[in-house]
Amino acid sequence: MPYFSQSVQHIRSSEIRDLMKLATRPDVISFAGGMPNNDLFPIKEVDEIMQNLPAALKKTAFQYGPTAGYPPLIKSLKKYLKQKGLPVDTHRLMITTGSLQAINILGMEFIDPGDLVLTENPSFIGGIAVFKAFQAKLTGVPLQNDGIDLQVLQKIIQSEKPKMLYVIPNFHNPGGVIYSLQKRKALLDLLSGSGILLLEDDAYNELYFSAKAKKQTKPIMSLDTTDVEVVYTGSFSKILGPGFRLGWLLAPPSIYEKAQIIKQGIDACSPNFTQVIANEFMRQGYLSNYLDKIRIAYKQRRDQMAEALEKYMPKDVLWQKPEGGFYFWLKLPQNLDSTAILKDSIKKGAVFVTGKTFDPNGRQNNHMRLAFSNMQLNEIEPGIKIIADAIKSHMLVNS
Repeated sequence: MPYFSQSVQHIRSSEIRDLMKLATRPDVISFAGGMPNNDLFPIKEVDEIMQNLPAALKKTAFQYGPTAGYPPLIKSLKKYLKQKGLPVDTHRLMITTGSLQAINILGMEFIDPGDLVLTENPSFIGGIAVFKAFQAKLTGVPLQNDGIDLQVLQKIIQSEKPKMLYVIPNFHNPGGVIYSLQKRKALLDLLSGSGILLLEDDAYNELYFSAKAKKQTKPIMSLDTTDVEVVYTGSFSKILGPGFRLGWLLAPPSIYEKAQIIKQGIDACSPNFTQVIANEFMRQGYLSNYLDKIRIAYKQRRDQMAEALEKYMPKDVLWQKPEGGFYFWLKLPQNLDSTAILKDSIKKGAVFVTGKTFDPNGRQNNHMRLAFSNMQLNEIEPGIKIIADAIKSHMLVNS
């Protein structure tokens, strides 16, 4: 039998795969999947685009495309990102097969076995899996209500030599928080001249629920990044559909060149078919109206979950009401284990994601993530009651 590679030996059972199994079981109310709502997809608009595509463009859609991406989509995306203040004129833009591929590419480009990679704690399970696959040493920095804990981060930087810092500043997955503008600027000041690559994952940027929250979503890369190397990733998964498998990577030219070579060796190009549709969706003006629609729908689900949490959760369970995105992040009393609570909750018909799933070291387990995005409105209250009852039962046992 062939020997597995060192990188494969560091891969464990996929948390994402396991979550998707739970999220799609018909016999449970699922707060597990951080997915868009199926009923909100722009099916009518995409049908119209497809029906009106010229034959020549349909042929283009069926064909291979450039590794960097379908040129008209690059052009449309540059216009879109420039409105957010991103440096598309000095940096290079690449279409990737989902933003997770962009993270993979950067992992391949920068991480050697044993390199120190910093993430927030908690952090996105996909990013954690990528860094572990490249045999990085992972250290989690606590996440506060307004962003990463800069005091802890500074101590780590002073005592060790991190290669990369991975952050999710807008409507964090799973924390739900949004970085304050002050913290974004202070983070750049702290990293200035350190040589640490800052990877900014901004998949939830457009999913704000108020004008105030929208003002805070300014990308870190759009600020003064003098002496800080920043790479920015985003995705169509939350603003069009995950099935398109399209994301993007915006990077300085020196990083971009090697990233493009790496992508060429992975899949040659992202699907031209969905790139053509995504470009027409943007070019023909569908995106703005669609985003307005889904913000209203997700805010309604957020509000309903907030009401149910207030109604059913014991007072010792804490959370911050998210100003956008998909998630509530609940903190349980220190002596409770969310895995044990999950087992009881599943028996009663509701699932969520345990806290240790998002801990880079897989230990801290007195939290849980509840996703409201893919919920039916009539499922939210009964599902929250099931989980709250399970928590109360464990609080009694552990009191």
